[in-house]
Amino acid sequence: MQAKAVAKSVRIAPRKARLVIDLIRGKEVGEAIAILRHTQRGASPVVEKVLNSAVANAEHNYEMEPDNLFISEAFVDEGVTLKRFRPRAQGRASQINKRTSHVTVVVSEKKEG
Repeated sequence: MQAKAVAKSVRIAPRKARLVIDLIRGKEVGEAIAILRHTQRGASPVVEKVLNSAVANAEHNYEMEPDNLFISEAFVDEGVTLKRFRPRAQGRASQINKRTSHVTVVVSEKKEG
């Protein structure tokens, strides 16, 4: 049994969010939350929010025990890119890509025994 949560179009670059997601993949939920709380990266609060949502989904929708959960899957996909322009010298303009992410966290129950 699995429960998942997805945050779509989060305004953080996927490359930066993946650094945080890689820290918690495969860990138990309590340990993962502790890691996220002590990681000083901009994506940490976003990932923590998605993780808490996945745990709540598991608890309320599938009657799983929150203490037995671990992160079975965690990944970041690239979302829509907002394209902006910055004025440059001699009347030129250069493009700035403001990237977005889709953060997905899947939690599962540990097998007893």
